[in-house]
Amino acid sequence: MAAIRQLPDRLIDQIAAGEVVERPASALKELTENALDAGSSRISISLLRGGIDAIIVTDDGHGMSPDDLKLAVRRHATSKLPDGRLDDIRFLGFRGEALPSIGAVSRLEITSRQADSGEGWQITVDAGDVGAVQPAAIDRGTRVAVRQLFKAVPARLKFLKTERTEQGRCLDMIRRLAMAWPRVGFVLEGDGRTLLDLPAPRDDLAAGDDDQLRVRRLAAVMGQTFGDEAVRIDARREDIGLRGLVSLPTMNRPTPGSIYLFVNGRPVQDRSLIGAIRAGYGDTLPRGRYPMAALFLTVPVDSLDVNVHPAKTEVRFRDAAGVRSLLVGAISAQLQDDGIRATAEGAETASRLFTGGGHRGFSAPPAAYYAAPPPDWQAPLAAPAESSQPGMMSDLPPAAPPSAAVAGDDAAVDTMLGAARAQLHKTYIVAETGDGITIIDQHAAHERLVMERMKAAMEEGGVAVQALLIPDVVDLAADQREAILAEAAILASLGLEIEGFGDGSVLVRGVPALLGTPDATRLVRDIAEELVELGGSRTLEDRIAHVLATISCHGSVRAGRQLNGAEMNALLREMEATPNSGQCNHGRPTWVRLSLADVERLFGRR
Repeated sequence: MAAIRQLPDRLIDQIAAGEVVERPASALKELTENALDAGSSRISISLLRGGIDAIIVTDDGHGMSPDDLKLAVRRHATSKLPDGRLDDIRFLGFRGEALPSIGAVSRLEITSRQADSGEGWQITVDAGDVGAVQPAAIDRGTRVAVRQLFKAVPARLKFLKTERTEQGRCLDMIRRLAMAWPRVGFVLEGDGRTLLDLPAPRDDLAAGDDDQLRVRRLAAVMGQTFGDEAVRIDARREDIGLRGLVSLPTMNRPTPGSIYLFVNGRPVQDRSLIGAIRAGYGDTLPRGRYPMAALFLTVPVDSLDVNVHPAKTEVRFRDAAGVRSLLVGAISAQLQDDGIRATAEGAETASRLFTGGGHRGFSAPPAAYYAAPPPDWQAPLAAPAESSQPGMMSDLPPAAPPSAAVAGDDAAVDTMLGAARAQLHKTYIVAETGDGITIIDQHAAHERLVMERMKAAMEEGGVAVQALLIPDVVDLAADQREAILAEAAILASLGLEIEGFGDGSVLVRGVPALLGTPDATRLVRDIAEELVELGGSRTLEDRIAHVLATISCHGSVRAGRQLNGAEMNALLREMEATPNSGQCNHGRPTWVRLSLADVERLFGRR
């Protein structure tokens, strides 16, 4: 066995680099955090080949002296622990490992100049070899250039992804930091092409409220639709504050990649917090979908440990359960208040469908087309009563009635969903509003209404049961029978009374009264299948929510049922008064709004 020996400093730095510098985005994160800690108002970043060949970060911060430069490239040297206390960390970078670790595996050049200094200085670290400090030309601030990343450990290059992927990770990292620092301008270039340009607020806006600046920055990064329509969160639990934006349930994504979390201005990744955000949406999101969110937690520094991981992307809370409870409660409560709202994504999708944006449809000519007739235009002859040309339509007979049209109730036009005017295909309600139209899916909307009634009944002591004169016997597979009998108590509180009957069946003695006369056999089979699919890993709340969704689906107004005007308007008014009615039990939108401007664009009037 070899004798124990002290490792040389260069090898120690390379080992530390393996923890701190995993890929170009890791190095970029450390350099950008240093620039933010230096009080910069503008940070410019240039990448070559996704950061593999070069990462250059330039800031206008307070800069460093020659002595500072010498210490900056030594391990465990930092200006960010003035009191030497790890329980009072108020800076992003504090370990003092980043620069020497990066210098150990690349060629590192740091050029800096302080505001009150007449000249700048530069130091170079080439694969761990530290050069002398020399005079250099630079404006106030610091420029850090990392070239040939992993030149000293070429084996690490094999584990990197493509240049495009690495560049994408760098872009994502800068986006996260830009969200947390809305007063700082960020410019990111990749191979000479501008990837991100987020200017600092103008002087007339810089004095504004931090929340306003943050919303403006989030809209610039995550999209204007998100910024305009997201739900604002502002909550507090004891000494923990929570602010930010979360999307409406109908604005969801297939992965949690659009969920951004920040703790005391530090971007973090925490699966338990993402789970808490998802739980805050409850049954309003489709299974397997995630919301968009940018949430900022403010936690006392003595209640937080940011020294968990060398990359500083994880944190540990003293009261982790309290933080999760704050997230769930704040999101759930705010969504209840905003539950009727629907995102404009539905209208945008409709406009794309109508105007042929990648789909079959028609494309309206531009408004200029109708402004004047073309030069060779001639007035058409009077059309015959019945045209034999394909695609031509003769005049409608005078007595032709509108299809399922509804008249009256003009006062409802000024409500959120408007006054019902027609039912199309016995499925969709078209309503007129003061500034456009709304299209409502009658089945999806009534599903949510029934579910919310059942929730309210549960809170008041249970759902009323309608006993069956002749109990139904339902045959089930063994696993489905076992799963549904295991939840018999929950089902009873929801108004569905079942019991075992023989080896492969269950007996249905009662159904929820508010469902009317549902098909009990089909209802039980659907619930049993749902419970088997959920498995035993789901929480009680999840199981109740999914069973509720299945039951209420069976009791709702089905697509294909003709509704009269009073029924349609009653449905719209109840939607306006019911929480979460903007989406059905499966997370799909229940209604879409088209503004008058949208309609006019479809017909070339705009």
